[in-house]
Amino acid sequence: MPSWNEWYPVLAGAAIKSVAVLAVASMAAIALRKKSAATRHLVWTAAFAALLALPLLSALLPVMKVPVSPSLLPAGAVFQTFAGTAPVSAARRALLPPTAAESSARPWQPDWQAWMTVAWMMGAGLAFAQMLMGWASMRSVRRKAAVKEEAGIASLAEELGLRDRVELLEAGPGTMPMTFGLLRPAVVLPEEAAEWTPERRRLVLLHELAHVRRGDIAMHVLARFALNLYWWNPLAWIGWRMFLKERERAADDVVLSAGARASDYAGHLLEIARTMQHSIAGAPAVAMARRSQLEGRLMAILDERTNRKRPGRAAAFAAALAAMCIVVPLAALQAQEDPAQLKRKLGINIDQKTPQSPRDYLTARAELELKLNQIANRLGTQSKEYANVLLKLADLVRRHGKPGEAAELYAKALAILGERAETVQAVTYLGIDAFLKKDLDQAVRYFQRAQSLDPVKAGTALMWLALARQNQGNAAEAESFQGALAVSENESSDAATTMELYARFLRDNGREAESGTWNERATTIRKHLSAKAASPATGTTVHRIGGGVSAPQLVYKTEPAYSDEARAAKYQGTVVVGVEIDPNGVAQNIRVIRGMGLGLNDRAVEAISMWKFKPGMRDGQPVTVAATIEVNFRLL
Repeated sequence: MPSWNEWYPVLAGAAIKSVAVLAVASMAAIALRKKSAATRHLVWTAAFAALLALPLLSALLPVMKVPVSPSLLPAGAVFQTFAGTAPVSAARRALLPPTAAESSARPWQPDWQAWMTVAWMMGAGLAFAQMLMGWASMRSVRRKAAVKEEAGIASLAEELGLRDRVELLEAGPGTMPMTFGLLRPAVVLPEEAAEWTPERRRLVLLHELAHVRRGDIAMHVLARFALNLYWWNPLAWIGWRMFLKERERAADDVVLSAGARASDYAGHLLEIARTMQHSIAGAPAVAMARRSQLEGRLMAILDERTNRKRPGRAAAFAAALAAMCIVVPLAALQAQEDPAQLKRKLGINIDQKTPQSPRDYLTARAELELKLNQIANRLGTQSKEYANVLLKLADLVRRHGKPGEAAELYAKALAILGERAETVQAVTYLGIDAFLKKDLDQAVRYFQRAQSLDPVKAGTALMWLALARQNQGNAAEAESFQGALAVSENESSDAATTMELYARFLRDNGREAESGTWNERATTIRKHLSAKAASPATGTTVHRIGGGVSAPQLVYKTEPAYSDEARAAKYQGTVVVGVEIDPNGVAQNIRVIRGMGLGLNDRAVEAISMWKFKPGMRDGQPVTVAATIEVNFRLL
């Protein structure tokens, strides 16, 4: 059975389309304000029929895809995972069922998509339950009411062109005159009707028979079904009130067209609304008078300029055709990424050569080690070429969570290269290693050494120097965050990370306004990087949830681990990753949509690449489905 999250994209699509249908109906009703009430009622009936047809047509019609920006698309399947700074055992790092992992490692957070879906369905269920109760109440009224034989109703029905027999019932005192019954229509009058004047009785019966002739009972049930389904939509309630208002005015027009004097009819209507009770809530019955609508109805009845013409079959056909022309393409509509955008998918905000899985890492490491052996045999282990490959190998193992080995490789390369500008990264990482070991004085010396080697490329070193000074309690020296920003590449991921850490420093020191400014700048950079980063298209048709495509289900996962740098810097936040889950249940084309620094992007991608899914299905076959994964890094 589909999960609540699988229903969400379907309901979200119906919600957007329902707003469009109701908006068009509202504009059409306004444009037809000089036409008869029956014409406007026809418009609202077509709108509610279109709302009911939307889900069915969306499932049956061929998909008509419209290119849009990826940022506007629903995320499809959304998965969440949490990573804390607490040590993770080997057993915990192994593939675990998601329920076990979630229950013991992740704090609870509400799943808004699931909650919204449940709320929608619960609201619709309550509305339909009220309608069923009203239906049962009307059946009870019919069963208890006395059947009255009256020749007058037959002659009035004949006068209006009704061929079917309409039953006349007498209910309890104070009952509002009403009409109900889809297959066996009946008019219900109160006991007091026996004391009415023949004129009032004739006008009331004309009004109720007008509803039968117009088919208002069936249209009432149809519109009520649509309202129950879209109960949350304010436009649906506005449309419902307009539907009821125009229906009653259309029936009034039938009565007046039959020769009733407007002033007499208005007086009788006012008296009935004042003395009679309204019909049962939710009942599939058409009541004669609602006090909330009475003023407008009386004005329309007394206005001689009001158009009271009954629309013919051509008008009904035109309304149905217009509704189809709107709802059919709307139901078939399904957003997809522009082909040009598919070639420029949101990418990872790190070096694109970074391996994304353990297998890639092992392959890349084996290649670098082979190159080291070749250089050692040809040029020796003290050559500059050998040291440069050592630096690449150190970068690789550092990104994959091996800080001790990375520090050894950086130290070897540094011993060969000496004091050169190209060793800034090695010196900086040795400072980070000292920082991780809580040797802050040694860390400061390394960071200052990196700055002296190449001040232009020492942005990362200055950021860590600020963190070291902050941990030493030297708030004034910690202002070197700004020095780091001055030499960092503009609009870079490193600059955004520095801004985020600087914002935290300012917040901790009571400078909230400045902190907010730097956080906003960092957010802007992250969005810009995500928008321009590229990831090669897979060349595979990627589906989104809905329209017969089921969501993938997470089967096993590896929990992401905090990077040592982020843990030491007390850096936390959320990495949002986009993936395509292929028919084998493997995440491919992994790309960071909203990233973070200090190695957290790598940790997120590395873990997700080992996740296993039950693939999404379409027509019983596994297909590639787009999904979004949120990796929340929190300091526990």
